[in-house]
Amino acid sequence: MSIFDIIVLVVTKMKRSTVDRSKLSPMMVQYMNIKDKHEDCLIFFRLGDFYEMFFDDAIIASRELELTLTGKNAGLEERVPMCGVPHHAYASYIDTLIEKGYKVAIVEQLEDPKTTKGMVKRDVIQIVTKGTRIDNSLDSKANNYIANIYDFDYCKGISYTDVSTGEFYTELLEGTNEEIVREIVRHGFRELIVNERIDRELVNTLRTTYGILITIMDDLSDDEEYKYIYENIDDIRITTTVRHLLYYVLDTKKGDLHHLKRCELVKNSKILFFDNNTKRNLELVETIRSRDRQYSLLWLLDKCKTAMGSRYLKQQIESPLTDKKELERRYDFIEKLSCEFILRDDLRTALNDVYDLERLAGRISYGNLNARDMLQLKRSLNALPTIKSILEQLNYDKKIETLEEVANILEKSIYEDPPLTLKEGSLIKDGYNDELDELRKISSGSKDFLLDIERQEKERTGIKNLKVGFNKVFGYYIEVSKGQKDLVKDEYGYERRQTLANCERFITPLLKEKENIILGAEEKIINLEYKLFMDIREIVKRYITNIQEISKVVSEVDMLQSFSVVSDEEKFVRPKLIKEKSLKLIDCRHPVVEKVLSDKYVSNDIIMDKSTDILLITGPNMAGKSTYMRQTAITVIMAQIGCFVPCKSCEMPIFDKIFTRIGASDDLVSGESTFMIEMKEANYAISEATESSLILFDELGRGTATYDGMSLAQAILEYIHDKIKAKTMFSTHYHELTGLEKELKHLKNVHVSAVEEDGKITFLHKVKAGSIDKSYGIHVASLAHLPKDLIKRSKDILDVYEHKSVKQETFMQTSLFELNEAEVEHVEQVNEVEEKIKAINPLEMSPMDALNFLYELKKKMKE
Repeated sequence: MSIFDIIVLVVTKMKRSTVDRSKLSPMMVQYMNIKDKHEDCLIFFRLGDFYEMFFDDAIIASRELELTLTGKNAGLEERVPMCGVPHHAYASYIDTLIEKGYKVAIVEQLEDPKTTKGMVKRDVIQIVTKGTRIDNSLDSKANNYIANIYDFDYCKGISYTDVSTGEFYTELLEGTNEEIVREIVRHGFRELIVNERIDRELVNTLRTTYGILITIMDDLSDDEEYKYIYENIDDIRITTTVRHLLYYVLDTKKGDLHHLKRCELVKNSKILFFDNNTKRNLELVETIRSRDRQYSLLWLLDKCKTAMGSRYLKQQIESPLTDKKELERRYDFIEKLSCEFILRDDLRTALNDVYDLERLAGRISYGNLNARDMLQLKRSLNALPTIKSILEQLNYDKKIETLEEVANILEKSIYEDPPLTLKEGSLIKDGYNDELDELRKISSGSKDFLLDIERQEKERTGIKNLKVGFNKVFGYYIEVSKGQKDLVKDEYGYERRQTLANCERFITPLLKEKENIILGAEEKIINLEYKLFMDIREIVKRYITNIQEISKVVSEVDMLQSFSVVSDEEKFVRPKLIKEKSLKLIDCRHPVVEKVLSDKYVSNDIIMDKSTDILLITGPNMAGKSTYMRQTAITVIMAQIGCFVPCKSCEMPIFDKIFTRIGASDDLVSGESTFMIEMKEANYAISEATESSLILFDELGRGTATYDGMSLAQAILEYIHDKIKAKTMFSTHYHELTGLEKELKHLKNVHVSAVEEDGKITFLHKVKAGSIDKSYGIHVASLAHLPKDLIKRSKDILDVYEHKSVKQETFMQTSLFELNEAEVEHVEQVNEVEEKIKAINPLEMSPMDALNFLYELKKKMKE
C-alpha cells in the first residue's frame, strides 16, 4: 500500500460528527459553525486562491469531481479530509455537482485580509441549486424554474419562478397525487420545495421516478420588501403558496432579487391543455429517441434572433392559447410582416444586436454581472430606436421605450474591451470622472519619470546595462549586472536591496518616493473604477422594470417575425378559426417530417365536419397512420400559438385540451406494463375530455389478448361517441371495428392506402375514405429483411388461419349504454333465430327440409 493510499484511508475514516471541536484551529471552528447551518449543502470554503472542502464534503467532491483527496492539519492529531478547486475556475465544478443533484454553499471572505487583524470573517454568500441558478451557465433558450407545492389537505398550491428572468406564476390544483405529478412533470420543474404536510409517497415518486431535487420546509417569507410580488392576490391560499417559495429563494440567493416580477395567476381556461405524454408523443420541444431539440416542432419554428424570443416561443408551444381575439391579432401581424418583408429583414437585423435583456436585468439586480454584461446592455439599448421605428411603420400595437439616457451613460463610461473581473482596472473610459483622469495622469507621468531615471542614472554612473525594474516583493529597483557592480560608488546613494546570481538590485530615496506615488495611484485607480462601476450599476438598477417591459415586447415581436419567416419558407397558411365544431384541413402536412424528408411529402385532407366526431383509421404498419394523427394535433397547436399552419387551407374550432396515446413503452420504474399505461391514459382522456377536446388513440388495446383488446377498443369508441363527443382519431388493426360505421352515426372509416404487387407492398401514404380488411404485417416484416424461410412459413400459417376462421360481422353495440326499442326488438329477433337453430338436428333432416328451414330463417331475418 502506498503512502497516498494510507493517507486516503486515514482521512476517510474521520467524520465531522466525531471530532473534538475544542481542539480545532480557529479557521476550522469557523468552517464547522457554517456547515452546521447548511447540513444539506456541500461547502465551498474560500481560502486564498482556492475553494476548499473538508470532511464528508471533501470525500463526496473528490469522488464526484475526480479530485485528489488530501488531508489538512486542523489542530487534531489526524489530518482532516480535504480537497479543493481554484477559485477562478470553480463554475465548471459547481455545474457538475448541481447536475448530480447536490446543493453547493459558497463561502467567501467578507473582509479584506490586509486590513483585518485576526481571523477573516467568512459566511455563505449564496447557495447554488438546480432551480436557483442566475449565472451564464443556463440554457439561454429555456427557462429554469424552481417550484413549490403547498399542501392544504383539500387542495394544493403550486407556484414557480425563474430566478434568472424574474417570471413568477402560481395556481391552485385539486386532484389526486397522479394529477399533481402530471402537472409537475408537464412544466419540467427541476427543483421543488414542499411543506411538511405533503404525502411522502408523492415526494418519493417525484424524487425517484423523475429525479427532482426536493426540500421539505414550512417557512413563509415575511419580507416587506418583496410583498409587492403577491399583494395583488386576495386568495390567502395562493399568497401562502407564494410566500413559501419566496422564503426559500431569498434564503438561498441571499442577494438583491427585486427583479422578481409580480406573480401571475395561471388560468387553465385560457390555455390549450395537454400533459407531458402528449408533449413527448408529438415531439413538441424535443425528440423521443434522442431527447434533443433538433427535429422537434420547436426546432422547426425557432428562427428567433434573441434568446428571449426562443424562450417565449418554447413557453407558447408548451401552453398554447384559447383566446381567439389574441390569436387573430398574432395572425394579422404575421401577415403584415410577410407583406412588408423588407421591413421584416431590417427588423431581424436589428434584433440580432439585442442580447438577453431578461437575464441581464436579473444579474444587474443580483449584482453578479461584469463590465461585458453592461456592454451587452448598451448594444441592446442602441438597437431599440431602430426596432421602435420599424414597429411603428408596421402599426404594431405595443410600444417600447428606448432608454437612450441609460445607453448614453454606458457609452460614456464603460471601456469597449473590459476585463472579465471587476478588480483589474480598465473598466471606465477616460473623461468620465475627473478624479480618475487625474490619477491616471499621475500614474502615467510617473512611469515616464522612471524611464527618465533610468536614462539619467546610466549617464551619471556610466553603467550602460543599468535598468529600472519592478516586482511585487521588492517594488521598483535599479538592477546592475555582476560584472559592473564595482562601478557602483557610495556617492550615488544606492542602497542594496537584493543579491542574485548574475546581478545586484538597489533602491534610492527618489525611486522609493516615485514607487509610493505610482503604486498608490494604481491601487486608487482600481478601487475608484470599481466604485464608479457599482455607481453605474445602481443607476441602471432604477430601470430594471422598464428593461423587463421592453424584453416582454421584444420577445413577442421576435417570435412573430420567426413565425412569418417560417411560414413564408414552408408555405404555411393562415388558419380560419370558426365557432362550429368542424375541422377541415386541406392538403395537411407534418411540418417537421416534410422538412427532413428527402422524398416529396404526401399531403392529406383531414376532414371532421359537424356530423363526424370520430375517424377510425386502418392501414398497414409504416403506412403513415401515426404521422397522419400527429400532424392533426401539431396543426392545431401551431394555430393556437398564433402561427400559420402546414395546409393548403385550414378551418378549425378552438380546442380546449389534447389527449394522445401514441407509441408503446413500458414503465420499468413503476413496474407497469404497456397495457396498464394504455388503460390509465385512456381513462385520463375520457375522464377529462370535453366536447371541445381532441383525442388521438393509436392502436389502443393492442397490449392484451386480441378479443380483450378489441372489446375494450369498441367500448371506448362507443363511450367517446355517445358521452363525450370529442373530435377523435383512432387507429386500429382490429378490422372488425370498421363495422361500427353502420352503428355509430358520427364515426367514419378512413384508411391509409397501399398497393400489393407480386407479393411486394408499396405504401402510398394517402388517406382515403373507407376501410381495409388486411394488415400487410408479413409484408412489412419482409421489408425488415427477416429470413426468407421465416417469411414463407408465416404466410403458410396465415393461410391456415384465414381458411380456418370464419369472418364475422363486427360486434353489435353492447348494453354498456341503454338500448332503444328498435335495438331491443332486433336483439329479441336474433335470439329467436338462435333458438330455432338450436332446436333442430341437421342429421335427421332431408335436403328439402333443410332448404325449407333455411328459407324460413331468411324470411324471419328480413322481418
